Amino acid sequence: MEIYLPIAEVTVNALTIFGMGAAVGVLAGMFGIGGGFLITPLLIFAGISPAVAVATGANQVIASSVSGMLAHWRRNAVDRDLGLILLIGGLIGAAIGVYAFRILRQLGYLDTVIALFYVIFLGIIGSLMMFESIRAIANRRKGRPLSFRRSGQHGWAEKLPLKMRFKRSKLYISIFPVMGLGGAVGLLSAIMGVGGGFIMVPAMIYLLRVPTNVVIGTSLFQIVFVAGATTLMHAIANGTVDVVLAMLLMTASVLGAQIGVQAGQKLKADELRALLALLVLAVCARLVLRLVATPEDPFSVTSIAASLFA
Repeated sequence: MEIYLPIAEVTVNALTIFGMGAAVGVLAGMFGIGGGFLITPLLIFAGISPAVAVATGANQVIASSVSGMLAHWRRNAVDRDLGLILLIGGLIGAAIGVYAFRILRQLGYLDTVIALFYVIFLGIIGSLMMFESIRAIANRRKGRPLSFRRSGQHGWAEKLPLKMRFKRSKLYISIFPVMGLGGAVGLLSAIMGVGGGFIMVPAMIYLLRVPTNVVIGTSLFQIVFVAGATTLMHAIANGTVDVVLAMLLMTASVLGAQIGVQAGQKLKADELRALLALLVLAVCARLVLRLVATPEDPFSVTSIAASLFA
């Protein structure tokens, strides 16, 4: 079934787009991720311009994250004070990112910059996840316990000025690193169309030493609102949010997430991470090929000029 996307200005197969959204929703339910770092490359592969893919893909992040955030909120597993400081930084970073997005688009560098960002981030994240998963599987088979760094302890962040007490996380640290982390995630959300949970969660645990029982809920709290603000800013400043595409993705993502939750309960955590790492690396490899491959219809200014004056 073909459907026309008015903002993307392309005709696509609705079932294909729906299938993409559902597949990423399944992954979101299985792995506890927003899925923005996967849906954006998939939309680009489907022929949608990177500008529209980034801006519209953020809607899918909202759909796949809001239900998880509400579940954590009901369990009192969200540090609202910490989430608000992260949100302030995220909104500032998102505003800067949307402005940079607009400038890059006007200069004609946007598509290349988005692709390079994804190759770098997916390559690093996929490699680290695969290494950690293989190590965890090997340790499990040998009967060795996994060691984790202790969270909930005050670290270097408490030595900076303008400190604030976050009671739910039992932290008393400066707001600057918290806002800096939120700003970095907001910037990535605006330029790459990602939620940023794959950076936010480990950074909160290992850099800020936030207790693990509130990390995911607090991260999702920030992601939902920053993704929503990013979508709104892109729609106003760049006009790159396709509502028809967004509705397809959001509907499919919500349905897929329910399946993913059930499927995720049947696999071990280290096996799930290994599967996700393989998928991330596969998407990264596909983007690398897209960057280095010769275009199907190569052309040059010289050849165009010659044809005009022939």
